[in-house]
Amino acid sequence: MKLYARTIAQTLPNWATVVTKSADLFEVEINDEHPGFQSLLEELETEIGPGIMGVKAEDLCSRLGIEMSNPNLHHLIEQAQTLISEIATHPDYKQLLEAGYQPDLNIADAQTALTYLEWELERNRETSV
Repeated sequence: MKLYARTIAQTLPNWATVVTKSADLFEVEINDEHPGFQSLLEELETEIGPGIMGVKAEDLCSRLGIEMSNPNLHHLIEQAQTLISEIATHPDYKQLLEAGYQPDLNIADAQTALTYLEWELERNRETSV
């Protein structure tokens, strides 16, 4: 399991490892099979909905001293556009198309939807200024 955080505690448990670090983002990999992590999950387990038991992300992050990353929507759209472009040029995807794969919606539809979303965000930002 991976978490993306803006800040992390100086010391993490032995079942949590920082995989990458950039100026504003830490990627933390958690060995969710580790007994220490399983024990923490059991300790934090609570009723998160009627009859639904689980662990709230905010409780887990608080215990680990992690502040979760909440990137702005523009940044997420850029990342999604990049990933979609990579998918469109990936050899496995091209092979599926050559083999007759014809989805109802395609890569171009996904790119268009993200472009429309970006335009709407820009329009809303202009009207709110």
